[in-house]
Amino acid sequence: MSVSPGAARTTATRSQPSEPYLERGSRAYWRACLALLFAGYATFSLLYCVQPLLPAFSQAFGVSPAQSSLSLSLTTAALAGAVFVAGFVSEGLSRRTMMTASLTASSLLTLATAFVPQWHELLLLRTLVGLALGGVPAVAMAWLAEEMHPDGLGMAMGLYVGGTAIGGMAGRVITGVLTDLFGWRVAMAVIGALGIGSMLAFRALLPPSRHFVPKKGLGFAHHRAALLKHFGRPGLPMLFSMGFVLMGSFVTLYNYIGYRLIAPPYNLSQSAIGAIFIVYLTGVIASPWSGRMADTFGRGRVLIASLATMLAGVALTLFPSLWMIAAGIGCLTIGFFAGHAVASGWVGRLAREGKGQAAALYLLAYYLGSSIMGSIGGHFWAAGGWGGVAGLVAALLIVGLVLAWKLRTRERAGTA
Repeated sequence: MSVSPGAARTTATRSQPSEPYLERGSRAYWRACLALLFAGYATFSLLYCVQPLLPAFSQAFGVSPAQSSLSLSLTTAALAGAVFVAGFVSEGLSRRTMMTASLTASSLLTLATAFVPQWHELLLLRTLVGLALGGVPAVAMAWLAEEMHPDGLGMAMGLYVGGTAIGGMAGRVITGVLTDLFGWRVAMAVIGALGIGSMLAFRALLPPSRHFVPKKGLGFAHHRAALLKHFGRPGLPMLFSMGFVLMGSFVTLYNYIGYRLIAPPYNLSQSAIGAIFIVYLTGVIASPWSGRMADTFGRGRVLIASLATMLAGVALTLFPSLWMIAAGIGCLTIGFFAGHAVASGWVGRLAREGKGQAAALYLLAYYLGSSIMGSIGGHFWAAGGWGGVAGLVAALLIVGLVLAWKLRTRERAGTA
């Protein structure tokens, strides 16, 4: 029986002595963490830069809050599909090249968004941004799971998620301030330019892969078998559902808090609303910290605590005090980034093979949560105001707590 050259290379690679993993504290470890921090920053800044602009879009294009939210929901829906495809395609391509191309294309599309005259053209470009970004999240998670020593994976994944926190904060704050000063078009152009700069930094810093060789000739049967294995692996389907819960609740609250704060009695400006998103910086601390705590005390415990913190944050936003609302947003943000760091790292540990595919399934659910719940939240806002939005998010988080408790039980039994 003949063996293809690609298969022969893969077999030879596996038979050779294993290359060392990146150890926590080494120079290569920190270069990799910094490179993927830039990738995380660019991904979330390009993705969520429109979130504080939803009221501005309503005013500029004459669309409703639910319609305005499509500028984000369509992007995350496209990203969900693209991530799923990219996770499988990435098994046969260079991870570094794929992430670089993704960051470049999405940055250029964001620059183009600053010049569109019509609402539907803006929605089209935002959908294309989501498709272009698909080559980063799952591939980055797979790269970390493959290259990092298991003892340092939690912290490395936390630092990557911390980069997404910086990106989410910067995207919101920069667009809020620049929109007040120069208009939303200038704000979008600046975000696109910063994305290009982040891509260049990522490309310069990321070390070459040591534990991954692109596999050629992988057909539908291979991918279907890998998919079934992931759904049959104890704990993984619940972690996929956890991604939906975490992102769905987080994005829904952030989507509509701007509508509440821009209206009486608060009457905040775009800059002031953007400044509230500085609480995103708490995610920079919470992500690596929670990853390290999960390595030490168990992932289930940290995940339960993260969801409980998010639920407490939702309750605080029900108070009329602006300081209480800001504290609630802070709690929700800390809990979200801590929970996401733990859940995404857990996926990489449970998936024994096809880590890119497992990451893609997690992120498919994650971004579907953003798209579906983010849009549904608009109807709850229209029907019940902030109480309706808060009730929707709280119900979703309670489902998440049940899942986290089951994962903790499996973890203690050694099956997850």
